[in-house]
Amino acid sequence: MYKIAALPGDGTGPEVTVEAIKVRGAAAEAFGFKYEITDFDWGGDRYLATGNVLPEDAADQMRKFDAILLGAIGHPDVKPGILEKGILLKLRFDLDLYINLRPVKLYPGVETPLADKGPEQVDFVVVRENTEGLYTGAGGFLKKNTPDEIAIQESVNTRKGVDRCLRYAFEFTRKRDREKTLTLCGKTNVLTFAFDLWERAFNEIGEAEYPDIKRDYAHVDATCMWMVKNPEWFDVIVTDNMFGDIITDLGAMIQGGMGIAAGGNIHPGKVSMFEPIGGSAPKYTGQGVINPMAAIASMQMMLSELGEDAAAACVDKAIAYVASENLESMAAGRMGHSTSGVGDLVADAVAKLS
Repeated sequence: MYKIAALPGDGTGPEVTVEAIKVRGAAAEAFGFKYEITDFDWGGDRYLATGNVLPEDAADQMRKFDAILLGAIGHPDVKPGILEKGILLKLRFDLDLYINLRPVKLYPGVETPLADKGPEQVDFVVVRENTEGLYTGAGGFLKKNTPDEIAIQESVNTRKGVDRCLRYAFEFTRKRDREKTLTLCGKTNVLTFAFDLWERAFNEIGEAEYPDIKRDYAHVDATCMWMVKNPEWFDVIVTDNMFGDIITDLGAMIQGGMGIAAGGNIHPGKVSMFEPIGGSAPKYTGQGVINPMAAIASMQMMLSELGEDAAAACVDKAIAYVASENLESMAAGRMGHSTSGVGDLVADAVAKLS
């Protein structure tokens, strides 16, 4: 029995969350496991009604669950940053979700802006450090709102934080068992302190503990160019918080857009949080036109993290089948089916493919 916390959130978040849970139900029936869902109303409407983003014991509540399924955060009537920092970043830090895992996978039949590239060329994973770097909020202002204003934002990188992220990435590369190549994405020629630490740790850990994994390095600007020109060069990429945030959005575009992009915020062996990347898309709220595939793929990642590998593999095949055979587009309103219709198609495919 898996205990799942559902945070549908804002905008179209509740609509896609329902479809992800629908597919999870099909997987549970097909593969013989049980689960229970507990809903939480954390999001923009709650904030507007109460003035509180999260209850004080939010992290403690989440630790009682096996996993968290997040819909979307972002409300048109709430100033940008309040919900994102108050919910997403706070839960990431309070639950120490130190890995952000982002598959970049082009499914058959899904359109990519890359000429002459297909599913064989676009299939890699980004491992992003998720609790350090520029996102710690270290820094501040001096003489704010004057001509002499100074703003400082510091990147915080600890050896402990870097090591555990790298070890996760090496282990993931080994388990993925594809090209067995791990690429460190950095900027060693300019960020000579932070990425000196990253590069030293990368080579020390790799040489001592993972001799079977080929190590590679690419500056972040070169990584962006090669993701567009030669995405087939990559197997697994590991990088810091800021660079990971940037290159994974680029990855979402080359895999067909935000409608298919899923991610996990992971602390191995503890409660982890899974979410579609696309945001709340408030202009589509209630219309039944938003693509739920990213939420379904996030749930698929959750199954894998919980050890339900057979169910996760089946859901992945079902996503590929429906994307290839049933959908006209990944874009909202152009799928050829409603939001719930897409969920039905994937759930039916799970039952047939199991």
